[in-house]
Amino acid sequence: MTAGERGPHESQAENRRGFGRIADSLTRRGFLHGAGIATFSAFLGGSSAYGQHMSAGMIPVASALNDRGFRIPGKDPGLTVLNDRPVNAETPAHLLDDAVTPASRLFVRNNGLPPATIDPAVWTLSVRGESARSHKTYTIADLKTKFETVTLQIVLECGGNGRAEFYPPARGNQWTVGAVGCPAWTGVRLRDVLADVGIADNAVYVAYHGADTHLSGQPGKRPISRGVPLAKALEAESLIAWAINGADMPVMNGHPLRLVIGGWPGSCSGKWLNELLIRDRVHDGAKMTGTSYRVPCEPVAPGARVSDEDMCIIHAMPVKSLVTSVKTGHEHKAGTPLIAAGHAWAGDRKVSAMHVSVDYGQTWLKADLAAPRNHQAWQRWQAPIDFPAMGYYEIWARATDDAGRMQPMVLPGWNPKGYLNNACHRVAVRVS
Repeated sequence: MTAGERGPHESQAENRRGFGRIADSLTRRGFLHGAGIATFSAFLGGSSAYGQHMSAGMIPVASALNDRGFRIPGKDPGLTVLNDRPVNAETPAHLLDDAVTPASRLFVRNNGLPPATIDPAVWTLSVRGESARSHKTYTIADLKTKFETVTLQIVLECGGNGRAEFYPPARGNQWTVGAVGCPAWTGVRLRDVLADVGIADNAVYVAYHGADTHLSGQPGKRPISRGVPLAKALEAESLIAWAINGADMPVMNGHPLRLVIGGWPGSCSGKWLNELLIRDRVHDGAKMTGTSYRVPCEPVAPGARVSDEDMCIIHAMPVKSLVTSVKTGHEHKAGTPLIAAGHAWAGDRKVSAMHVSVDYGQTWLKADLAAPRNHQAWQRWQAPIDFPAMGYYEIWARATDDAGRMQPMVLPGWNPKGYLNNACHRVAVRVS
């Protein structure tokens, strides 16, 4: 976690020191306005006399005082909350078994605090920049009427997914494997909007600004503002989206408007989108410089210090897979096959093969692999597994992309920020 961020356990420990902390806690921004009031009332077991004054974006202090724990409105209660300032939560792998990820089970990765007021009817998107031939502003209604509406199923994955496995540990949200999902996004192609504005010959990058605010509350300080090279922005799978699975997306996932940049770190897919910049240089916004979303340009030893100039921007995500049909601790009856299944994806590429192992990688069984619904959607796989005897087993999943690159069985090259872990997913099963 960066300075100013804190996890739910730290928050709860602080709040339990006394109710004198509550007033200070309630001044924090965060979460949702209306939904926050409802959540606060639910924790109290009744209405809150002054609930209407609760700051938008905050997590109710009652969450620290209730054994049921904190639940994000609109999200499955099974999500694991990693941080409450800002809100970050991942989805256990077994809750990702749906072919199309439900909005309620899509992970949350916030860098700042969501906007306090959201009205889709008056929300606007401004497009400008050094390499824009004009400056235009669109309402969401304009986007829906002026450009072709498309729906694509696209994987969204945090660049730090899997960070918890790095050693020496890397600072930041300790994601295990659940900062990923593949819902169906509805919106317009980014390239259509950029073409309407006009792209100058010297254009290099397309970047975003969102309406979220910095944790410090400092005016003008942005929590995140990233971008992608022009060629990536012009791909057919780069969208400006307003819906997930045919409905408004949850506020925590960017309602009412966001970018969806398929195959690259989720940080490229800006939420609460209100401005696009067509730039004549590599974007230099918040979390584009220093070590943010960068890895060493050359391999380094674990724990090594790497200077900023020796860090390179992350582009496409690596090949990866999950076992989602069973979870660790599953008890299986001897003498019957277990149908292992899950998903595989490969950033900008396609998955060409999928294998599973139950003998720690000594032998591998080829799994059936379905084609993606569209480019940059994940692919469903399944394999029947016959266990030779009773006892403890681990199911290992390994995907291979169409360039021949396969997941490593152990942690890939270490990097200071814990990005791009695509080691094989492992699930423990007991056969009895």
